[in-house]
Amino acid sequence: MNDKSDPISEAAFKFFGKMTASISHEIKNVLAIINENAGLLEDYTLMAEKGKAIDPERLKKLAGKVKSQVQRADGIVKNLNKFAQTVDESTGRVDLNETLDLVTVLSGRFAFVQGVTLDRKQPENPVKITTSPFLLQNILWLCLEFAMEVSGEEKKVGLVTEKTETGASVRFTQLNGLIARPSDRFPTEREKALLRALKARLAGAC
Repeated sequence: MNDKSDPISEAAFKFFGKMTASISHEIKNVLAIINENAGLLEDYTLMAEKGKAIDPERLKKLAGKVKSQVQRADGIVKNLNKFAQTVDESTGRVDLNETLDLVTVLSGRFAFVQGVTLDRKQPENPVKITTSPFLLQNILWLCLEFAMEVSGEEKKVGLVTEKTETGASVRFTQLNGLIARPSDRFPTEREKALLRALKARLAGAC
């Protein structure tokens, strides 16, 4: 993964950079909200020092907001750890459902900015496959990024995992704007290289 001229390396670097930057943005947002609430707490302290009465319910709500953001930050860090652990793992046994769940969560901010709703259909059973976790996340992200672009006016993308006779598949549904896109727009050499490395293929419209 050191040669940036290689399509897989280039895709991997871009994917890692994009996701870590997004995670960093989320953590920064959490800290900003906590800092804002800390400022309110200082205001309440000054009010108390001046002998002004403080409504306990307002303090409870403030504490609740801080706890909520701490829990949110904890979830972000857990997802960051999951993501980071896959980078150096060349091949392993993974649950496709969990991998798609992680990619969906990591893509949440991108979907929000584009006004796209990600409709993840939860399966009943695990879908285990042996593959490269990081490269799998990479191709799923690239497919999802394209799917969001062609989601059409409804701005909704369905994500479905399924077992198949030869392994497993991921379907991206409700791509109502796909027909208006040039046929050579996707996949590019990046996606083709990743698919070859994963011994996977695109069926229809990703």
